[in-house]
Amino acid sequence: MIYDNHNRPITYLRLAVTDRCNLRCFYCMPEEGIKYLPKHQLLTYEEMERLVQVLARLGVSKVRITGGEPFVRTGLMDFMHRLAAIDGLTDLSMTTNGVLTAPHVADLAALGVKAVNLSLDTLDRERFHKITRRDELPAVLNTLDALLKAGIETKINAVVMDGQNTQDIVPLAELTRNLPVDARFIEEMPFNGEGSHYPVLHWTHRRIVDELRAHFPDLHKLPDPPFSTANNYQIPGHQGTIGVIAAFSRTFCGTCNRIRLTAQGTLKTCLYDNGVLDVRALIRAGATDDDLTAAFLRAFAHRPANGFEAEQSRGVVTESMSTIGG
Repeated sequence: MIYDNHNRPITYLRLAVTDRCNLRCFYCMPEEGIKYLPKHQLLTYEEMERLVQVLARLGVSKVRITGGEPFVRTGLMDFMHRLAAIDGLTDLSMTTNGVLTAPHVADLAALGVKAVNLSLDTLDRERFHKITRRDELPAVLNTLDALLKAGIETKINAVVMDGQNTQDIVPLAELTRNLPVDARFIEEMPFNGEGSHYPVLHWTHRRIVDELRAHFPDLHKLPDPPFSTANNYQIPGHQGTIGVIAAFSRTFCGTCNRIRLTAQGTLKTCLYDNGVLDVRALIRAGATDDDLTAAFLRAFAHRPANGFEAEQSRGVVTESMSTIGG
């Protein structure tokens, strides 16, 4: 087990395999998209596998594959099979938008993928098209059905956006009535390639909970698992659960156990930092595993206490979440 300078264990890696995406979500990137990196500027699968091996020896036991959209990168399933064989890695999961995922669900289940986070901000096809700028809701719902049939733990991630989908909070929460899903509502963050959409964030985690309680008065708080980013709830009689994530308010930083590697090989020890280590440059300069280990340890020893400190040290946030990696 390894700890940062604030005595928080680091056990969870979010690994972006690509910066490309087949949607153009309002909260993630501009309508015209972003300038994607040429392939040689991205980590190869072999480089990523080596980095996960190094981190697993340091105590990282969970890896979540993110993007961009992971399934737009060819060879993904072969790579995940190799990751699943790494000693010390006990939890392999994924975040996906679900457009291309359904044909791979059986393989994910066979591989032992424990959980999939499915991005789904609305159940209304017209609003889905408006938010994502693509008409792909049927494909995403097909993936949701396939994941549940395969018995994969499924979390629905919905970013709550003023003037976009606040009317979808209740319908998404209603999914938990008859389905064993965790419907999670996330404060919007400024990672859309343009900066914050609002001078003030109107739909905070508190307002989201108030909206849920207005429709489900019996909503009750559940105990939160260790290192949870969500405040967890359940509506009596419902199969599933509800999570509310204060992603912009950043109320969970004190127990954060996660780090990120972007597709271009930048280590982020906080979502809101500007990147603290160019791992790709180290690898391609001939760094040994011991060199990489030492570089990781130095980075972990200077981790910001929270997202506000990290943001303060880098200025205005304007990246796309697709570039950062989920």
